[in-house]
Amino acid sequence: MAKNFLEVFPDLHMTSEMEELLKLVEVERVSAAKNRSSIRIYIVSPRLIHRKNLYDLEHGIQEQLFPGKQLEVRIVEKYRLSGQYTPEKLLNVYKDSLLLELKNYSILLYNILRKAECKFPQENILSMTVEDNPVLKQKTGELKRILEKVFCERCGLPVEIAYQFVEAKNDRQSLQREAQLQREIEERLRNSPLAAQLLSTEEMDSGMSNDARQGYGGTESHEAGTAARAETKTVAMAGNLGKAGGLGNGGEKAKGTFGKNGDGKNGQWKKPFSKEGRKFGSYQKKSDNPDVLYGRDFEDEFISIKEIGGEMGEVTVRGQIINTDSRLLNSGKTIVIFDVTDFTDTITVKLFVREEALEDINKAVVKGNFIKLKGMTTIDKFDGELTIGSVVGVKKCEDFTEKRSDNSLVKRVELHCHTKMSDLDGVSDVKDIIKRAKKWGMPALAVTDHGCVQAFTDANHALDKGDDFKIIYGVEGYLVDDMKQLVENSKNQSFDDPYVVFDIETTGFSPINNRIIEIGAVRVEQGVITDKFSTFVNPDVPIPFRIEQLTGINDTMVLPAPKIDQVLPEFLKFCEGAALVAHNASFDISFIARNAELLGLEFHPTVLDTVALARILLPQISRYKLDTVAKALNISLENHHRAVDDAGATAEIFVEFLKMLKKKDMKSLDELNRLSELDEEGIKKLPTYHIILLAKNDVGRVNLYRLVSWSHINYFHRVPRIPRSVLAKNREGLIIGSACEAGEVFQAILRGVSDTEIGKIVDFYDYLEIQPLGNNEFMIRNEDSAISNEEDLKNLNRRVVQLGEQFHKPVCATCDVHFLDPQDEVYRRILMSVRRFTDSDQQAPLYLRTTEEMLKEFEYLGPDKAEEVVVTNTRKIADWCERISPVRPDKCPPVIDNSDETLRRICYDRAHELYGEELPEIVVERLERELNSIISNGFAVMYIIAQKLVWKSNEDGYLVGSRGSVGSSFAATMSGITEVNPLSPHYYCPECHYSEFSSEDVKKFSGMSGCDMPDKACPKCGTLMKKDGHDIPFETFLGFKGDKEPDIDLNFSGEYQSHAHDYTEVIFGKGQTFRAGTIGTLADKTAYGYVKRYYEEREDRKRNCEINRIVQGCVGIRRTTGQHPGGIVVLPVGEEIYSFTPVQRPANDMTTTTVTTHFDYHSIDHNLLKLDILGHDDPTMIRMLQDLTGLDPVKDIPLDSKEVMSLFQDTSALGLTPDDIGGCPLGALGVPEFGTDFAMQMLLDAKPKYFSDLVRIAGLAHGTDVWLGNAKDLILSGQATIQTAICCRDDIMVYLIQKGMEEGLSFTIMESVRKGKGLKPEWEEAMLSHDVPQWYIESCKKIKYMFPKAHAAAYVMMAWRIAYCKVFYPLAYYAAFFSIRANAFSYELMCQGRERLEYYLADYRKRSDSLSKKEQDSLRDMRIVQEMYARGFEFTPIDIYKAKAKEFQIMDGKLMPSLSSIEGMGDKAAEGVVDAVKDGPFLSREDFRNRTKVSKTICDLMGDLGILGTLPESNQLSLFDFAV
Repeated sequence: MAKNFLEVFPDLHMTSEMEELLKLVEVERVSAAKNRSSIRIYIVSPRLIHRKNLYDLEHGIQEQLFPGKQLEVRIVEKYRLSGQYTPEKLLNVYKDSLLLELKNYSILLYNILRKAECKFPQENILSMTVEDNPVLKQKTGELKRILEKVFCERCGLPVEIAYQFVEAKNDRQSLQREAQLQREIEERLRNSPLAAQLLSTEEMDSGMSNDARQGYGGTESHEAGTAARAETKTVAMAGNLGKAGGLGNGGEKAKGTFGKNGDGKNGQWKKPFSKEGRKFGSYQKKSDNPDVLYGRDFEDEFISIKEIGGEMGEVTVRGQIINTDSRLLNSGKTIVIFDVTDFTDTITVKLFVREEALEDINKAVVKGNFIKLKGMTTIDKFDGELTIGSVVGVKKCEDFTEKRSDNSLVKRVELHCHTKMSDLDGVSDVKDIIKRAKKWGMPALAVTDHGCVQAFTDANHALDKGDDFKIIYGVEGYLVDDMKQLVENSKNQSFDDPYVVFDIETTGFSPINNRIIEIGAVRVEQGVITDKFSTFVNPDVPIPFRIEQLTGINDTMVLPAPKIDQVLPEFLKFCEGAALVAHNASFDISFIARNAELLGLEFHPTVLDTVALARILLPQISRYKLDTVAKALNISLENHHRAVDDAGATAEIFVEFLKMLKKKDMKSLDELNRLSELDEEGIKKLPTYHIILLAKNDVGRVNLYRLVSWSHINYFHRVPRIPRSVLAKNREGLIIGSACEAGEVFQAILRGVSDTEIGKIVDFYDYLEIQPLGNNEFMIRNEDSAISNEEDLKNLNRRVVQLGEQFHKPVCATCDVHFLDPQDEVYRRILMSVRRFTDSDQQAPLYLRTTEEMLKEFEYLGPDKAEEVVVTNTRKIADWCERISPVRPDKCPPVIDNSDETLRRICYDRAHELYGEELPEIVVERLERELNSIISNGFAVMYIIAQKLVWKSNEDGYLVGSRGSVGSSFAATMSGITEVNPLSPHYYCPECHYSEFSSEDVKKFSGMSGCDMPDKACPKCGTLMKKDGHDIPFETFLGFKGDKEPDIDLNFSGEYQSHAHDYTEVIFGKGQTFRAGTIGTLADKTAYGYVKRYYEEREDRKRNCEINRIVQGCVGIRRTTGQHPGGIVVLPVGEEIYSFTPVQRPANDMTTTTVTTHFDYHSIDHNLLKLDILGHDDPTMIRMLQDLTGLDPVKDIPLDSKEVMSLFQDTSALGLTPDDIGGCPLGALGVPEFGTDFAMQMLLDAKPKYFSDLVRIAGLAHGTDVWLGNAKDLILSGQATIQTAICCRDDIMVYLIQKGMEEGLSFTIMESVRKGKGLKPEWEEAMLSHDVPQWYIESCKKIKYMFPKAHAAAYVMMAWRIAYCKVFYPLAYYAAFFSIRANAFSYELMCQGRERLEYYLADYRKRSDSLSKKEQDSLRDMRIVQEMYARGFEFTPIDIYKAKAKEFQIMDGKLMPSLSSIEGMGDKAAEGVVDAVKDGPFLSREDFRNRTKVSKTICDLMGDLGILGTLPESNQLSLFDFAV
């Protein structure tokens, strides 16, 4: 007795689509072989099931129900089809499934059916026209038996097969190859143990029917039946054997060894590993073969790395070295580790090399080299990875990767190319693509990323000066048609005229390939429903299962119905005199129009679309599907996707819309059409089409930037949209192409729109585009698509070509490049899987093709037309485009009137204020030298801008710290931009303006800081003189020629930063400033996670080295955009931003008003001025200290305090010993720049005595390879001191000049060293000739990056002021530190007394190696709290009525923590509590939660900590509250 399939297999997991199909399937019986090696499941289905789905189902049953067992599952299907089927219709819908089944059985039979021309001269006779050759004729009888059995026994439709033979088109060699391939596969299948097992049908259950033992029928059942499944299992095995035993990529015979016991050649046992013949203790290369690079010679037989699945003994592989590393071991040997890939997989090789072998191995193991090597596979004990060790030898190998070249005399041009900037879609670097195109001899290439143009600048840099290659700058945009009228073909009908609201159901989405199965219509007159029309339509083809699922309509329901030739005239008669209304009307109208055309019926109706009306009248909803609109209007929609019900609901919607329109005083359709103009929100909801925009010239480039900008700023919704109306107004200088299958032209063809309509669409474009068939193959796989085979795809391209001829538009063949080479598809596959594309593993061949490859691809168009679309027309489009640059070459700084005079005046006013009326010569000389350089090079405006910003911040009570080398400029000091005075140390009197710059007292401190000098009274008036100067040369900032581009970076208070940004708009005017944009790309760590997850989801274990190889192909791909933390780009008045760069919102966040440059700032830094207005904690902390103490941080805090200096030497200034604070030897904890363990160790090693020493240590701390392994070793060894070691970049130039070297060369050496570029040999010679010590030269060569002294000095000055408060105003210091710098302060851990704190500290220190990032931050904060407790200070409990949200407060000699210090209480929640307090006392904890919106979890924690005091749980009163 048959049972439902899902009842027989209730625990089987499958897709929802498959589950729906199997609800109709019954299982007749299940049979098993006697030895339980295989089972057969006999099913009956009323619906055809594609053989691929059955294979997946068999695999699922085996994997899920019989995991780990060697069991073969075979499903034997039988169909009970509806009367709609005939043999011809069956073949049309079932052929793909048959082909797949035959492909897994016999390649020859598969090719016979695939290439055969099939016709049905009579209903039950299938005539097949095949090629006449002996090989095929031999197999036609077998194919006939198989097909007749499928039609008759499987599907219940008897048919007779008849053959017609025609002359063979293939040459004899290709036939021989095909026959040989078939013989090889069959031979391997016969010799396969698995196949032998599966073919033993005698072991099947004796109760099994004869039909069950036979597959397709007759005595040939072994191959056609059971073996069909065996072959699917073993064909992959045969393929692998083919790879190993056939020709490799490089054309060499690839044999190799397999397994631990066999050698892959003759099945002999592998010889046991032996040390015989090897000499130990010394190394020598034992071969005269010049190809041997290391070790001894060996045979060239190799296997692919992918086949190495475990420890297999010795193997030989070939590949390219992609990574190398080596380390010297304590044993004296060197471990050499390198990764080798043959591009099927990657494996790590490890060698332990003696010193005498190092030379050979270093020559052999070079990154990028191709090698062969022989060694032992082994599981590495360190990381558990399979590696190759015990290497016998390494040999040279030719580059075996496929090298494609373009050998055509006339080359094509690629007009559609995506790069890494194309939104996680393109994976190739634009420079690599251009390099390849140039190598192939292409004259030009178009860069057309999705929606953005961020690859333009890199593309421009890929060209050399005078390069003949042309880059065409373009974009693949997202077009929306906002110009489509609400009413098509309006005759100005009134709203009271008759309308027919209708809906249809169809067998698919193409009016050309699919049929109508139901029509439902409702007639509306005077706004009232007056009549109905409803009928099924016999489509004369079987209804696809997905349509039956969607609509509930099946073959049985439509078989008795009339056909379309009878229904359509009746429907059109019902519509007489009425305008037509439908939901998504273009779909329904296209089917009616197509069938009317076929039947010769006139059909030119007025059409209204309720989707378009809904966009206008219901802007508040986000989607406009019928059920969504019905719900918004409270209209019932039952039996959705049935034409009669959908038409009724649509009619009710239409009636409601008419009422809404009448309320707007509209009466006719012409008036309605005037509503067609959509606002920005309406445009965001329109469907998009892809479109190619190419810049023909600079006018076009600027228009392109306008369109890209507006699409991001005004119309972004998931993608940046370009309205047709906006494009039409700004198309000057642009060439418009129709793009890919997602383009408007292609979609119109697929929808089957009328010739008139498609003519209008084509007319909008300058050229049409077609692409290789593989690009659109996904449409064949899509069940909802009207495209069912390759020929359909060819016809689509032929149709585009025909349209091009008809409307005189060039048709261009493009690749739609997304990666450079076919093998690069893996990177895009991974990216698409991250974006959850279901077909990510079925990548289209979107690689850059040669001219020959493209001509071959389009040969079905004929040789002349193929040449035209591939070569002639693409070159024509390229010729239309001029050579342009994507960025302007000129410098465009902003203009501030009289900036030169203003800067000079400000500087001299301040100089006179400090140094008196008669300025010292050194001051005048330095100012004049700087001002002349600054003004002559046009930099004065930058100084004035910075001065305005700093003065405004100071005026508002916030100090500004300078960054970078701007403190090297005395003009910057005098104009108030920086407080770092770069003059040499000096004294000056604030009263009489006496100054000392060159006295003996001053000369002793040359190269140091003025505050290092002892106090001194003015010899003229006796006033205590000021001490200043840090001895920093101006040339560090602008160079000796004064023309180095200045970079003025400023550290504003973090809480003031936004005000500074706003003030730039005050300075330059609204719309003249933009945030500097950034581009966020995939970093190694993120890419690694993507790759790892991709393979884990597919249960495909990859070695880490292979994952790392693939990761490198994903790194650098654009992921998002952002904004520079402090960068402001200034646009000069009178210029338009679009002539420089497009603009957008950061990360396309439409909720922010911030606008950034579309290009990364560095791409346009030669054009526009960028200001770095950064936020920093130090100015914020100093402002809070100023508020708490009343100190003026500049005037009242001396930079020569001995107590402050002692913090960097010991703990005495705090009145503590190291034991009091956990062994910390210094008092610098929590002091910026010096409060970390690393920085404090530097202090202990360097032993600073002066302020200038701290400046040098700050320089060391911020450099790369300046301290560790460099200055530290020199200081500890006594070769240098903190004063003589290289600490800041300025040190190098000053020292070399002092040694007598030429100033310009000294500056050049400094710039090279500080950028990590090292020293040239001739520079080393010059340094030695000027008695520069060797240790100094070696130190320079190690440095990777150096900090400017001015930057270090600015940082230390800020840090010193904070340290001063730590010594003299401790509570203020701790309040400011915990409020601003503590990242993980916890009230629960840190404010419950010293004993509790010490407990947690001990626990954290014990777990120091395993702490999370948050715990590490907590540990840092706990150490500061420990110091506070040790100094005798305490916390007072939080009072919810007095506590602030984020700031700690000093109350009665104690600190009250902020509300945000409570675990889980965020800043917003804390502010909510503060706001709630203003409304009066809390009645209960319930009242507290309701008013503050604090969660119950946090509220309970506050209660446990005693913060809520005695607040009751609830507001409710009980009787006990009234008891006396």
